Order: sequence, then structure tokens, then C-alpha cells
Amino acid sequence: MEQLFLSAFITLFVVIDPPGCAPIYAGLTKGATTAERRIMAIRASIIAFVILLVFALFGQDLLSALHIELDSFRIAGGLMLFWIAWEMVFEKRTQRREERAERAAREHVEDVSVFPMAMPMLAGPGAIAAIMLLMNEAVGLEQSLVVMGALVSVLLITMIALIAAGPLIKLLGERVEAVITRLLGVLLAALAAQYVIDGLRGSFGV
Repeated sequence: MEQLFLSAFITLFVVIDPPGCAPIYAGLTKGATTAERRIMAIRASIIAFVILLVFALFGQDLLSALHIELDSFRIAGGLMLFWIAWEMVFEKRTQRREERAERAAREHVEDVSVFPMAMPMLAGPGAIAAIMLLMNEAVGLEQSLVVMGALVSVLLITMIALIAAGPLIKLLGERVEAVITRLLGVLLAALAAQYVIDGLRGSFGV
């Protein structure tokens, strides 16, 4: 059981990538207060767990019933992430926040907990495929619970990483934060492109 837990934990940790998601989350929540960042991080982790739990238990049946292939998730998720990356690089999100501040006494921070953090960043095509594969290989209820335990552990680490990333980036100052946000936008665009490429390869058997 320990070997199964370790294998599942490593697989999900690499796929979900908490260290990689944390700085992207910090860039997406630029302008939010510490409390707002914390709430969105907790909400994103919980929603991601629910999504992955559904696919772990009913993934194959759900996709088959809807006639949807996993590669379609990769392409759609990649396109959505690319749009977010474009806004990060060209600071369109900052412009929207400034416009909102002019119309309201208090700035309304955009909630990124559902999209793009929970889906497709945390519970993306890779994580969905990984949890479905791990559950298919698990034999019996006990092994299935071990896999679920590994998933919960990874998402708890992810939640802590997201909460800690915001204050750390904030301490660096606005100029450094702007540079980091644009750099992360470029990296996010590359990740989005990879999602699309993987989806196209899977769809057309390239």
C-alpha cells in the first residue's frame, strides 16, 4: 500500500505541479488582498478535488455518454489558457481592474478560483487522465482509497503553495511583480500551446 501511495502521489504531484501553479496563481490574483487570495486558493483546491473525484469514479462512463474524447479537453483547455496568458502579458487584466475602480468605491477582484485555477490548471486534462488511470489500476476499495489519499495530499500541498505565493510576490514590489506576471504569462502561453499540440496529436494520431 505504501508503494501504491508513493506512486500515485508522485504521479499526481508531477501532473498537477504545485510549485509551477503557485507563481501563475500569484500573477492571476494581482491586486487581490491576502484574505481574497487565501479564499480563492482554498476554493480552487476544493473544486479541483470534486472535479477529479467525479472523473475518478465516473470518468470513463461520463466521457463515453457525452461522446467526448480526452484530447478535446486538452485543446479546449489550451485555448482558454492562452487567452488568459495573452491578458497577463499585455496587462489587460490590470486595465479592467482600473476601469472597475473608477466605477466603484471598491475594486472588485476577479475570482479565478473556478477558471482557470480549478479547471483547467489543477484539474486539467493531464490530472484527469492520471486519476482515471490510477483508479483503473487500483484493485478493490482499499487501493482506491489509497489513491484518493494521495490526491488529497497533493491538493493540500497545492493549496498551501497557492496561499504562500501571493504574499511572497507582493513583497517584491509592483515593478518586479509586473515583470514576473508578464514572464509567467509567456510560460502559461507555452503551456497552453502544449495542451493544444498534445490534443491535436492525440486526435489525429500524429
